[in-house]
Amino acid sequence: MQDAARRAAIHREVTVKARSLVFDLFGDYLRYRGGEVRLRGLVALMDCFGVPEATVRVVVTRLRKEGWLASRRDGRETVYALTEAAWQLLDEGRARIFGRETGPWDGQWHMVLYSVPETDRALREQLRKKLAWLGFGPFSSSVWLSPHNRADQVRAAFADHPAVRLDVLHARSEGADADRDMAARSWDLAALDRDYAELLDRYRPRLAGYRAGTPQGRDALVERMQLMHDYRLFPFRDPDLPPELLPAGWSGRAAHEVFLEAHSLLRAPAEACVDGLVGNGAGAANGAAVVRSAS
Repeated sequence: MQDAARRAAIHREVTVKARSLVFDLFGDYLRYRGGEVRLRGLVALMDCFGVPEATVRVVVTRLRKEGWLASRRDGRETVYALTEAAWQLLDEGRARIFGRETGPWDGQWHMVLYSVPETDRALREQLRKKLAWLGFGPFSSSVWLSPHNRADQVRAAFADHPAVRLDVLHARSEGADADRDMAARSWDLAALDRDYAELLDRYRPRLAGYRAGTPQGRDALVERMQLMHDYRLFPFRDPDLPPELLPAGWSGRAAHEVFLEAHSLLRAPAEACVDGLVGNGAGAANGAAVVRSAS
């Protein structure tokens, strides 16, 4: 029984990993190669990460049923592409991962006060995740705040959920000390800073090798995808606060710069590997190229 449970747990972990990899491959590579991929090409790509063909087939079938993937036949082969809803989700995520707020802060806080019936706990949790993703922090029960005015994005995300009651306030504090105190109460900046510092310790020493052209081939593709995996969860936790609200010696900005440089340095060898496995993409010759801005 324990062996069966362990095998089931491993299977679930591999499946979750495979789902994430499919989105990352489309976001970083396949979007520039027609926006489509033949099943055999996707299987070849996933093999670089130790994902077996059987798991790939299960994952693409599930993603198609869930509305994230579309498929078509090309002779005997099946060609897959992300749906519009999937592209929107992917592009929103990439904007949060690669982008950073610039310019001075106007000193104004934007607060979202929400009310969700106790019977809709799943909806309330969904709302909280969305608020965190958009850079809001829990200042107190049912009150989330951000130095960035993204309340319209929250409203748009839950416009079709009448059970969600949202009120938005825009306010200023008594001054800089109060602002820093509010930030410290709404986010665990010390823990976030430690994790950023660990990311720096891991990847900053590797930059010299990246600049020298190592790794190459599959190793470069795997390294770049691992980098994305290691960095992708930070936007869920980092509200992208203006400098005046951050603790001294903040590691977040430096970590972001290292991430961007490493991601760029690994691009050429990783893309060469992808080209060797799938060519120029299944959809380019059929006019299915996807043109989207992305870092």
